[in-house]
Amino acid sequence: MSVVIRQPGVVLTDHLFQVPLDHDVPQGEQIEVYAREVVAAGKERAELPWLLYLQGGPGGRAARPVGRDNWLDRALEDYRVLLLDQRGTGRSTPATRQTLPVRGSAAAQAEYLSHFRADSIVRDAELIRRQLLGDERRWSLLGQSFGGFCTLTYLSLAPEGLREALVTGGLAGLRSSATDVYRAAYPRVARKNAAHYARYPEDVEAVRRVAEHLLAAPAELPGGGRLTVRAFQSLGLMLGAGNGSDLLHYLLEDAWVHGASGPELSDAFLAGVQSKLSFAEGPLYAVLHESIYGQRSVDPGPTGWAAEQVRAEFPEFDAAQALTDDAPMLFTGEMIYPWMFETDPALRPLRETADLLAGRTDWPDLYAPDVLAANRVPVFAAVYHDDMYVDTADSLATADAVRGLRTWVTNEWEHDGLRVSDGKVLDRLIGMAQGRL
Repeated sequence: MSVVIRQPGVVLTDHLFQVPLDHDVPQGEQIEVYAREVVAAGKERAELPWLLYLQGGPGGRAARPVGRDNWLDRALEDYRVLLLDQRGTGRSTPATRQTLPVRGSAAAQAEYLSHFRADSIVRDAELIRRQLLGDERRWSLLGQSFGGFCTLTYLSLAPEGLREALVTGGLAGLRSSATDVYRAAYPRVARKNAAHYARYPEDVEAVRRVAEHLLAAPAELPGGGRLTVRAFQSLGLMLGAGNGSDLLHYLLEDAWVHGASGPELSDAFLAGVQSKLSFAEGPLYAVLHESIYGQRSVDPGPTGWAAEQVRAEFPEFDAAQALTDDAPMLFTGEMIYPWMFETDPALRPLRETADLLAGRTDWPDLYAPDVLAANRVPVFAAVYHDDMYVDTADSLATADAVRGLRTWVTNEWEHDGLRVSDGKVLDRLIGMAQGRL
C-alpha cells in the first residue's frame, strides 16, 4: 500500500516498482526503483497530465520537496509530477561503497553498474509509465542536465511514451565522445575562472596562499579525506552555478585562523570544503560520469579517464606551474579524475571498479540520430549560453538534429536555472509548449 503524506499545498504518494537489472533479460535479477508522486492539494482526483522529472547527475536522487517549493510550484499548476530516483540512487536499490561489495569482485560490480546508464533509466521509466498510466496514455517529460541526456535517449528508444519533452541545460552532443566533451570543457572552465577573479580579484592571492600550503602538506578533511592541491582545484565545480562564484569567495574568506603554531587552515574552511568535495551522497556521479558519453558508433574504445588525459593539453591548469609563474591558479570543473578514488573515503573501495568501467569498450549507443531526425514529439529546450557544464555548441547542434525541437537560448541564468529562477525557466518552456510563446 502506497504511503501518502500531506504537506502545505501538496499531496505526496510513494511508489515502488520492481524492474529488471538488465532489460534484455526481463525475467532475470530484479531491482527496486522508487518514485514520489506530487500533486497540488485539492487536485488529487483530477485528470491531470503526468510530468516525469529526470534529475541531473548521473547518480543524483530526485529532490525531496517541501510543499510547493522551487519549480514544482509552477509545474503543479498543470501537471501531476513524478519525481524519479533513478536506479542506484536515493531509495532505488542504492549503489554505494557499502552496497556494491555485496556483488562480489570489482569485475562483478562493474558489470552490474554497466546497466545504470541512460538506456536502462529510460526503460525503467517506460515500465513505470505503463503501470501508472496504462499502455496507451503518454506522459510529459522534464529533463534537467543529465536528465536532458536521458530525454534524448527516451526520444530515441521509446518516443511513443511521450506527449512532449521539456529540457533545461541538457542537450548532449549526439556524436561527442568523452574526449571531445572534455577538450571543449577546459576552455569554458578557464573562462569561468577569469570571470571569478574579475569579480573577486583579492581571491587570486587567497587561492595561491592555500595552494602553496597544500603543496607543502595536504590537509586532512573532517570525513577522513585528503585535501590535496588537485582536490582544492576541483572546487571549481561550484563556478557553473548561478551563485557559485560568490559561495567560493565566501568559502575562501574563512580559510585561515591563527593557531598555536601560527596560521593554519580553519576547521570551518575544511568542513565547507568537505561538503563540496565528498561523493558520499552520490558516488555514482563519480563512478559512472565518463561512461555517460560512451557509444560504440562514436568511439568503440574506452572512455579511459578522458578528463585526466585531456588535461595535459591545458597546462594552464597546472597549479604548481601557476605558482612558479606567479599566475592565478585555475580551478577545474565537472571533471572526474582517478585520484579522487584515493582522496575521498566514499570512493576508495570503488577504485578498481571505476578503473574497469573506464577501460570498458563497445558501450551501446544511447542516441539514435535517424529516429531523432524523424522525431514527432514536441520538444522545448532551454539552452544556457554560458553553461559551464554542457557545451552550448553541442546543444545547438543537437537542437538542429532533432526534428521539431525548439530552443530558448538565454544567459539570464546558469546551468541551475531551473532550480533558482522561481519557476521562470519552466514557465517559459511550458508557455512554448502551450503555444503562448
